[in-house]
This record gives sequence, structure tokens and C-alpha cells, in this order.
Amino acid sequence: MHLHPNHNEKGNILVVDDTPDNLRLLSAMLNTQGYEVRKALNGKMALTACQMLLPDVILLDINMPDMNGYEVCKLLKADDATSGVPIIFISALDDVLDKVKAFDVGGVDYITKPFHGAEVILRIENQINLRLLQRALQEKNSLLQRALEDLQLAQVKRIQSEKMASLGQLVAGVAHEVNNPISFIYGNLQYTSQYIKELQKLINLYQEEYPQPTENIENRIKEIDLNFLINDLENSMGAMYRGAERIKTIVQALQNFSRHDEAEMKQVNIHKGIDSTLLMLGHRLKENSQRPAIEIVKDYGRLPLVTCYVSELNQVFMHVINNAIDALNIGIGSNKWSLATKGEKESNANITTMPKPHIYIRTEITNSETVRVLVVDNGPGIGKEIRARVFDPFFTTKSVGQGSGLGLSISYQIVVQKHKGQLSCTSSQGQGAEFFIEIPVAQLN
Repeated sequence: MHLHPNHNEKGNILVVDDTPDNLRLLSAMLNTQGYEVRKALNGKMALTACQMLLPDVILLDINMPDMNGYEVCKLLKADDATSGVPIIFISALDDVLDKVKAFDVGGVDYITKPFHGAEVILRIENQINLRLLQRALQEKNSLLQRALEDLQLAQVKRIQSEKMASLGQLVAGVAHEVNNPISFIYGNLQYTSQYIKELQKLINLYQEEYPQPTENIENRIKEIDLNFLINDLENSMGAMYRGAERIKTIVQALQNFSRHDEAEMKQVNIHKGIDSTLLMLGHRLKENSQRPAIEIVKDYGRLPLVTCYVSELNQVFMHVINNAIDALNIGIGSNKWSLATKGEKESNANITTMPKPHIYIRTEITNSETVRVLVVDNGPGIGKEIRARVFDPFFTTKSVGQGSGLGLSISYQIVVQKHKGQLSCTSSQGQGAEFFIEIPVAQLN
């Protein structure tokens, strides 16, 4: 089918009338004015003619056998391909109700028989000019829409760039400032532990050499509970060691997440980026008074090093996992988690049916040499209308001040445009949500 108007002539007119004399008259009249005219004796022929070649204007008789003009008009307006073609009704009927019905079914004009040539030509030219203006307006609207989308994209990129720069500098600065004192503490703990052991040896030696202490010393030993103090001091040193190790791990995760000094693509282990993100979000995963702790189920595959902008990809992990946590928090009000029993677990395949809040993270390499990261939550899910807009800039379902609507939009730009990958979401109401992040293992120039 050729559903496009033919602009070789002044205009393409389809005349539909069951009276051959009327067809000949209108055809001759329009041909002399430079119009290309096609003729149809009934409604079925008219519908077929529109499918073969889209006319610029249709002159449609109302009273025809089998299928009248009103019925033909309704069918044309119901079809997206022909709904925009202007239809001028022609009829010997001059009743007001007939005219009202003609306009009601979609007609744009009405000519009564016997018609005058000048009137017919003028009405056709008005509709053709109006159609041309409508097309020009649609083109301008399309240009404006593209300009708006480009402006929003540029704004998102600028916000992303500024956000990444400030976030990287902040995180790197905090990590640097924390790293110096914790290194000092961690380094001195080793010596402090050794000093305490030497003092313990000295106390033991005193007890061996002077098994009968004076009354004052014995009272002091009882007062401070020397045996407990010695045993607990060892436990305290172990706790300080573990605390210092934890802080060192967090600092390393901050540095790994920010990577602010690595603006170029490089090969990285993306599992480290995911783990660093989870470590930074650890406080949001803990149990609170309204829900149990969110369990993280990791199913990591054997992945090669991936060429990417590591700090920006880490930001994608942050946004997607944060989004999953927000979804699980939404489920608080519905007592969704009250069915959970202690130690209750489900297989990874049934992650979305788990009664406790879970986030399932799987990584794998595909046959097409891409790395896929799947993030699944068993929250309340996302409705169809919202799911269609989750990656739109500035779209958010959160309350004012709770979110800017840029997180997933920025993530989409990072994955799709900067890494030539894919970011998609599948979900249904009440069934949790799945986010797919997929990027090539190696970026081609």
C-alpha cells in the first residue's frame, strides 16, 4: 500500500458518488483546475482507493446503496492511516440535522446539490491549504519537541557532570581525611598490644617473685579486679583491631566508589564496584522498627575485566540499588514483611515471592560478549504507566524533597549513551521489580 499523498499534481481528490453523471461532472470540473481526480461508485471502492493511495481531500456523497457516506466516514476516521484526510460531504439534502450528523461523524464541510463549480473549488482549496498548515504546524511541534528533549538531555548531562565531580571530590576528600588518622591508629595498635603484653609479663613476674603482696596492693587488686582487667584488655584490643579494619575497609570502598581521578575508560572488576556500593548503603539495609533487615543475595558469575568509566558505572549501581531499597521501604505500610519467619529462605529463582525484604544481584557474561547485571527486589512492584516513565528526566513518584527524578535518567544516559549498553526494567504491580544493566565487555571505537 502507498499511504502517502501524491504531490505531483495540485492535489489528489477522491470523489465518491453512486451517480456516474455526478462523478463525470466533478471530475471534469476539478481536472480543469489541475487536480488529480480518482472516482469511486460506492463506499467499498472508496475504502480500497484510500488504501491504495492516500488522497488530499475526499468528496463523499451521503446517500449511497449498501454503505452510506456516514458509515464510510466513520470507517475512515477509525483508521489511523486515513483519519487525517479531510472529508467534504455532498448531498441533495439540505436539512440541518443531516449537516449536524455529517460534522458529528468527522466531516469538515458540507456542499448541497446542485453545487456550483466555484464553490466546490473554493471549499477544496480551503481544506488543502488548511491541511498544509496543519502539517507545517506538526513539523514545527516535532522540532520543538526534539529541541525540548535535547535541552533536557543537555541539562541532565550537566547535572550529572557536576554531581559526579562534587561527589567524587567529597568522597575522595573524606576518605583521605579519614585514612590518615585511621592509619595512625591502626599502626599504633600493634605497638600498644605489644606494650600491654610486656606489662602483663611484668605483673606476672612480680606475682611470682612476691607471692605475698602487701595489704594495700592486695586491696587494689581486688578493687580493680586485676584478672578480669587483664582478660578484658585483650578482648578490647581485639575489638579495636576489628573496628580499625572495618574503617579501613569503608575508606577503601569510598575510594573505590569515587575513583574521581579516573576519568578515562579502564578495565575493572565490576564486582568490586557493586560490593563498594553495598558497603556504602549498609546503613539503609539494617533492620528498623518498621521492617526486618534487607537481605542481599549475591549470585556473581565469572566475569572478565570490563572496560568502562568505573566511577560512572558505580553511580549506576548506587542509583539502581537505592531504588530497590526505596521500593522495599514502600512495602512497610502493607504488612508485607510480617509473614516472615526466622530463618525462612527461598531459592534465588523465586526471589520475588520471598516474604522478607530481599535484593537479589546476579552477574553473568552473555554469548554476545556483554556483561549483564540483574538487580531484583521483592517490593510492591511498578505499575505499567509509571514503568514507562521511570527513565524520563525529572520524573519521580516520591514526595517533594524526597527525590529529583534524575537518578534513573542519569543511569540510563551512562549505560546507553556512554557505554553503548542497555538499561531496562520489568515489573508488575505486587510482583517486585527487575532492573537489567548490560554493557559490552570491551568498548569499540
